Amino acid sequence: MTPTLAERSSGMHRTRRVGVGRAHAKVVLLGEHAVVYGAPALALPVPQLPVTATAGRSSRAADDPDGVTFTATGSAPPPVVGPAWDGLRRLAAEYRAATGVPQDLRLDVVLDGSIPAGRGLGSSAAHARAVVLALVDLFGGEVTANVVDGLVQAAETATHGRSSGVDAQAVGASAPLRFRDGRAQELSVGCDGLVVVADSGVVGRTKDAVELLAGVFRHRAGARESFVDRASRLTDEAGRALAAGAPEEFGARLTDYHGLLSSAGLSTTRIDTMVEAALTAGSLGAKLTGGGLGGCVIALTRPEHARQVVRRLHDSGAVRIWAVPLRGSGGHAC
Repeated sequence: MTPTLAERSSGMHRTRRVGVGRAHAKVVLLGEHAVVYGAPALALPVPQLPVTATAGRSSRAADDPDGVTFTATGSAPPPVVGPAWDGLRRLAAEYRAATGVPQDLRLDVVLDGSIPAGRGLGSSAAHARAVVLALVDLFGGEVTANVVDGLVQAAETATHGRSSGVDAQAVGASAPLRFRDGRAQELSVGCDGLVVVADSGVVGRTKDAVELLAGVFRHRAGARESFVDRASRLTDEAGRALAAGAPEEFGARLTDYHGLLSSAGLSTTRIDTMVEAALTAGSLGAKLTGGGLGGCVIALTRPEHARQVVRRLHDSGAVRIWAVPLRGSGGHAC
C-alpha cells in the first residue's frame, strides 16, 4: 500500500532527509494590469535567474508559529520581513492543511535566490513555487500541478492582494505562455530574437500602480473598458505576430503597449528614458514590464544589435541586464 503524505511526514516511511525545489524568474511581455480584468497576457520564463529551496526536518523549535524557519541567501535574497515573507508562511500552513503534514513537525527551509525583488520578475511567486516543490520532494506522495499552482497562488494573494495568476504559473514554465482567465497554454513562437531585460534599479510599486489605475477607472467614464479593450487587441496581435514569425510586428506591439501603460501614468521618467534608449539603439520594440512605477524594461532585439542595445541601456540608467532567447531555455547575463 502506498503511504500517505501524513505517514511519510511522521517518519513511518521516511525516504528523504532533504527536499529540493526550483523555480525561476519571468517577465510579462504584454497584458499587465488588463489581465486581472479578463484580458490575455503573454509571459516569458527567465531561467537564468533561478531560485532553489531546500527543506528539511528540524530538531529545534521553529521561530515561526507555523513551525517553519525560513533562511534567505543568494545574490538577491528576498526580504525577511513584509508581505512576501507573510506569503511564504501562509503557504507553509496551507501545505500542511492540504497534505496532512503534522502540525508538530518542525521544518527548516533555506532559499537561495538570484531574482531582485520588486522588479516585476516574479520574485515572490518563484520563491513560493520553489518552497512548495521542496516540500513535495521532502515528503513524497502525489501532489498535482493544480495543487502546486493553487498553493503558489495563495501565497501570491497574501503578498499582493488581488493577483492574476500569471506569475504563479510562469515561474515554473519552460516556454512562453499565453494566459487568460486563470488558464495558461504554451505560446507558439515562429521567430528568433533576444528579449533584453534591463533593471532600472528602482523598486516597482505594484500596489500603488494598481490603486492609481483603479482611480483612473473610477473617475473617467469608460476608461476601464477602453484600457482593457486596447490591451486585449495589442496582446492578441502580438501573439499572432509571434506565431507567424513577424518580429517587427511583435516589437511594434510591445512599444504600443508601453504607450498604453505610460499614458495611464504607470511609467516613470527613468523607464521612459530606457525605453527610448533601447529603440534608438535598434530594438524592434520596448516597454516596461510588470506593475510599473519602477522595475524593469524589456526590449526585443536582434542578436546582432544586442551589444549596442545593452550599452545604451546601461548608459540610460540600467543597473543590471539579462538577455533571454525568445524561444529556447538558455540565456546569459550581459
